[in-house]
Amino acid sequence: MAEHLISIHSSLDLTLATRITDEVLRLRQLHKLLPLAVAVLDAGGNLVSFRRENGCGVLRFDIALGKAWASLGMGMATRQIRDRLATRPNFQSALAAASGGRFIPTPGGVLILNSEHVAIGAVGISGDASEKDEFCAIEAIKAAGLQPEPAEPAPDWNTAGL
Repeated sequence: MAEHLISIHSSLDLTLATRITDEVLRLRQLHKLLPLAVAVLDAGGNLVSFRRENGCGVLRFDIALGKAWASLGMGMATRQIRDRLATRPNFQSALAAASGGRFIPTPGGVLILNSEHVAIGAVGISGDASEKDEFCAIEAIKAAGLQPEPAEPAPDWNTAGL
């Protein structure tokens, strides 16, 4: 009896995830932002790639993961989650509890869409002002030939302070 090898495919492969994390860190240096932690998840919420620069605090992994997880969990970018839930703190708390604390509703969590506009993963970034984190995620996804959601960073991303 011949053996059959079964291959399991992720919605987002390591090559694309690595391309995104590398581009995030290149953009961080280009724009002289603070050190970043970058988590890239596939559509199932599995960690595909993670990079953390020297200078990041120990919570940066959890925050980056929580931003990407929140984006996937709600099917929208964390900027949109923040804006929609601004007046609903009880619901935000419920989502944090339901996700085991992996729900960070601040900008920096961006969906990764394929050419059919289907979410195949998410990027979460932590380290600088949330709008600057989000800028890096959006531009890195575009550089990898994919579509980010949201499509553009906040207009004043580069003036945001911590």
